[in-house]
Amino acid sequence: MVRVVHYLNQFFGQIGGEEKADVPPGLVRGAVGPGALLKNLLKGQGRIVATVICGDNYISDNTEEAVNQLLDAIESQEPHAFIAGPAFNAGRYGVACGAVCRAVQEKLGIPAVTGMYEESPGAELYRRHLYIIKTADTARGMAEAVSKMVSLACKLAAGQEIGKPDEEGYMSRGLLKSVISDRTGAQRAVDMLVAKLQGNPFETELHLPKFDRVSPATALEALSSSEIALVTDGGLVPKGNPDKIEMADATKYGSYTVEGAEWLDPEDYEVVHQGYDTSLVSQDPHRLVPLDVMRDLEKEAVVARLCERFYSTTGVSTTLENSRKMGQGIAEQLKSEGVDGVILTST
Repeated sequence: MVRVVHYLNQFFGQIGGEEKADVPPGLVRGAVGPGALLKNLLKGQGRIVATVICGDNYISDNTEEAVNQLLDAIESQEPHAFIAGPAFNAGRYGVACGAVCRAVQEKLGIPAVTGMYEESPGAELYRRHLYIIKTADTARGMAEAVSKMVSLACKLAAGQEIGKPDEEGYMSRGLLKSVISDRTGAQRAVDMLVAKLQGNPFETELHLPKFDRVSPATALEALSSSEIALVTDGGLVPKGNPDKIEMADATKYGSYTVEGAEWLDPEDYEVVHQGYDTSLVSQDPHRLVPLDVMRDLEKEAVVARLCERFYSTTGVSTTLENSRKMGQGIAEQLKSEGVDGVILTST
């Protein structure tokens, strides 16, 4: 019988909504909420020995500490498999499911499965590391998602061979597997090309990533009549990190006033970014946010004026979805302030 531990957030764990998103990790014996469906599907194959629950805000703000607490609770139940979610299109929940599953696999050596919508930030972040079942964007797809998660988790626990993504229902992990074929690669490639030219269905053996095509903005007519803002993904923030911007996998950004300031005092700022050596920026914040040079250009009338706020986040491991959301948020604020152009500094 397969022993399974299940992970849920505060909502699906029946603790509460956003008002309970700060609850720390906890363990409940048996099945909770969606776990009842898992329990029924596991009949004859295994059982849910415990459910671990953590608030979305808590694990988002204290990821390392929360994951370690959850690992201790999970390990104490001696499971054969671990199932998280499904999270559907919930951003924080999906990222949490991915983080816990990856830690369970890598630190405890226990197979883990989760489920989420393909456009969820957690999917982009963890799909290469985990088996993530494709789900609908809302809980209306609960039954189908849980059924596929249970089937895959039981196969992993039993050490059975896992089929292709389309066969099992999980997202492609970008891995190539060698198989025996009765046709050479050249023959298969020509057959696919002919099928494509004839308008017939075919399945590629190599799925390429899809990227957005972004048209460049129109050039400014004259810097001397333009207001310019400073934006960075290098993680410079006031001491204490008042907006609690993550060191990686960022979901938020901050805007900080420089009104009346001619330069940035190193004593007043810190860098929250784990993707590069931040020592040089800590010594001189202008290496990332060149306020001093921009003030000189402002005095020399090279630019009309400098925006009195700079915007900052961290770019390391940040998902495309979160990057898009933050970019849209920053752009809306810049437009409302009458900014004409941006100098975006990176690492």
